[in-house]
Amino acid sequence: MISIVIPVYNSWDTVELLLRSLQKSIYKNFEVIIGDDASRTEKPKELLRRNLTIVRLPLNMGPAAARNVAAKKAKGKVLVFLDSDVTVYPDTLGNIAKKFTDDPDLTALTGVWDKHQRSHDFFPQFKALRDWSYWINERQSDGYYYLFSTRIAAIKRDVFVRLSGFNEAFRQMEDVEITYRIARRYAIIFAPDVRVHHEFEGFAAVARKYFWRSFYWSRLWHVRRKFDPVATTVWESLAAVSGVAVVLVLFLVFLSYLSDLGDLRYLGGSLGIFFLLHLFLVRKFLLFAYREKGAAFMLKSLLTGIALYCFIAAGSLYWIISSYISTQIRLPRGK
Repeated sequence: MISIVIPVYNSWDTVELLLRSLQKSIYKNFEVIIGDDASRTEKPKELLRRNLTIVRLPLNMGPAAARNVAAKKAKGKVLVFLDSDVTVYPDTLGNIAKKFTDDPDLTALTGVWDKHQRSHDFFPQFKALRDWSYWINERQSDGYYYLFSTRIAAIKRDVFVRLSGFNEAFRQMEDVEITYRIARRYAIIFAPDVRVHHEFEGFAAVARKYFWRSFYWSRLWHVRRKFDPVATTVWESLAAVSGVAVVLVLFLVFLSYLSDLGDLRYLGGSLGIFFLLHLFLVRKFLLFAYREKGAAFMLKSLLTGIALYCFIAAGSLYWIISSYISTQIRLPRGK
């Protein structure tokens, strides 16, 4: 049997959709445990009639805590973590169970969102294609472990218990933090046939998430001092830096034009270099977007990606400033 763990915070409507998709699963030997992160909204009556376990936290403590408290009630040998806003395909659970049955040495795996969206809005379609390309087209060929992504991931329960679960101090990056701890001893395989569907939010909501994930990732990087296939690679970081550099140089060109100061030829040359570098670094995604949606979508995706990189850079900068300020406060006077 496998145990499905779902964290919930005021998202009972999406959980209902997830539970309906689980009912359609070909594989039936599973239990569902919901970790209620002190939701303020009432559970739908139809939800309460389902055969599942709900564990409620007394205070809102974040998804890591909700997953941990739910996992403690699990009886299955394999824990499957799902976000509350995804739906599974009929073969999703069966594919997970088969992989653990066929390979006794398998410890953990992670799946993927599919690339399709019911929404016709640009940004949800962009985000779905961006993530799909990242996982399918752009991953490092020598990366031996992958992000233990809680949208859809599975791990042997005894290993999860031995690791003491998710670190509840990382409310935005608990998946990355536990990935590092798993990977010290075990490989996390990427299973592209383990899929879930997710309808993405708009630009503002995703940009806010990127900001805070970058903030917490910077904290992790400061400790590890290492790029890897989990949170970001060197090339992905360079893509972010080059994208932000394009925006900064454009801003300097605008200021120089208004004030008639500075050498616009020099700034124009710098802009060209950074822009070409950025195009080279994101070329795989742009070609993928072109094949999927055409030239206009590709160009809009290029600009949207640069805008998101600015939020990522802002999150890292905020961590640097916060860390510096906290260090100065801790220093004794006169030092």
